Amino acid sequence: MSQNEPSFGELLASARQSAVHLEMRDSYGVGDESADFEHWKRTGRRDVDPVSTYWRPWVELIRRTVARGVTVRRARVVSEPVTDYIRYEHAGTVVNVHAGEQVRWLPRRHVSALALPGNDCWVFDDETVLFNHFSGNGDWSEPSWEVRTEPTVARLASSAFEAVWERGIPHENYVV
Repeated sequence: MSQNEPSFGELLASARQSAVHLEMRDSYGVGDESADFEHWKRTGRRDVDPVSTYWRPWVELIRRTVARGVTVRRARVVSEPVTDYIRYEHAGTVVNVHAGEQVRWLPRRHVSALALPGNDCWVFDDETVLFNHFSGNGDWSEPSWEVRTEPTVARLASSAFEAVWERGIPHENYVV
């Protein structure tokens, strides 16, 4: 990330109509959720309290965004049988939905004929793409993101998201 690139918060705040997130990894290892993930693995219980210290900032951010009229959607491409991480993520998605996100899941076997970007990404208003960069073990790499606004890149990411979304299974119907 260069010093001139906007942050995720700035990009989300500037969205006028849509913010969509395409996730394609079967496991993430980002530090801010590692304690919660380890707790879930030990106990089978996930923090799903939207006002908890863990969730409150995200819930408030998404609620503010949706209240401005921005549609927030998340599509997850997953291998089946799913990994422990995906089961953990699925268990917490009730909070994403509570905050105002729409979420769909798509088994990886259904994406073979789709052109997908090489990295997870957020697309804002079909114009600006924030690509997330992860290391092999799923933690943030450096730089952790890059922002791209070239029309061809935005079209690729936006059309990839829409193709996954179209085929995806709504969260309430996807069983892990």
